[in-house]
Amino acid sequence: MTGNDPRSSAEHFFTGATTTIAAQVDQRFSYSLYIPKRRAGDPERYRLVVMQHGTARTATRYRDAMMGFAEEQRVVVLAPLFPAGIVDPDDLHNFKFLEYRGIRFDLVLLAMIDEVSRRVPLRTERFLLHGFSGGGQFAHRFLYAHPQRLLAASIGAPGRLTLLDDTTPWWLGTKDFARIFGAAPDIAEIRKVPIQLVVGDLDVEGWEINNQYDSNWLPGLEKQGKTRIERLQTLQKNLDDHGIAARFDLVPGAAHQGLKMIDVVCEFFASVLARPS
Repeated sequence: MTGNDPRSSAEHFFTGATTTIAAQVDQRFSYSLYIPKRRAGDPERYRLVVMQHGTARTATRYRDAMMGFAEEQRVVVLAPLFPAGIVDPDDLHNFKFLEYRGIRFDLVLLAMIDEVSRRVPLRTERFLLHGFSGGGQFAHRFLYAHPQRLLAASIGAPGRLTLLDDTTPWWLGTKDFARIFGAAPDIAEIRKVPIQLVVGDLDVEGWEINNQYDSNWLPGLEKQGKTRIERLQTLQKNLDDHGIAARFDLVPGAAHQGLKMIDVVCEFFASVLARPS
C-alpha cells in the first residue's frame, strides 16, 4: 500500500490473512479470517469455511492451513477464538458444549458470520464447518442445533460425544436439548447435511478422554468407547440408526494431530463445493 492509496489501514488488513478481530457481539471473543484477493471470475459472493479450534485454541494455525484451499476454491475462511477461562479461570471446555453459564457459543459464531458478511461478500445461508478434538465436539453439537445453516460438517476426533438419544440427559444425549436450545434436533434437516467423520488411525491414547475426575466427565461416557476412534465409530452408528449418512475417514499415520486431517477435510469440502448449488 502506497502513501497515495485511498484505502484505510483497516481495509488493508481486512484482506488475505487478517489480524485477530474482536467480535462486536461480545468482545471477549474474536476471530481471524483468510480472504482471497478478488480476481476476475470470482463468484459475486464467496462461500464460507469455519475452522473451529480445539482445547489448545490454535485458531490461526487452522486458518493458515486452509489458505491454499481458500485460494483454490475461492472461499473465505473464518477461525473463531473462544478463550479458556471465561467466567471460571480454570475452565478449558466452555465452547465445546455450545452453552456455558449463559453464553451461547453457537449464537456467537453466527453473529460473527453476520458481522463479517457486512464487510465481505459472503453467502451466509449455509457454510462449511470443520472442528477437530474439542472443535469436533462443537461441530457435531452445532450440527444438531443448526443443520439448516450447514453446507457440510466435518467432525474430527471428538473425545466426548452427544448422541441423538432423547432418553439420555444432555450432554451425553439430547433429552434436554429442546429446553436448552429452543427446539429438538431436526433429524430430517440433519439428513440433508453432508457429514464427514475423521480421525487418525494412531489416535488411540485415552488419558485425556477417560479422566473421570475432569470437569467434563459424566457417568456413562465410558460406554462410548476407550479411544477417539471407537467414539467416532459410536457416533457413526448413532447417526446411521437415525438414517443419517456420514462418511468415515481414517487418516493413516496420524495420531491426535489436527493438522494431519486437513488434506482429507479439504478433499471432502471440495467434493461438496463441486455439487450444483
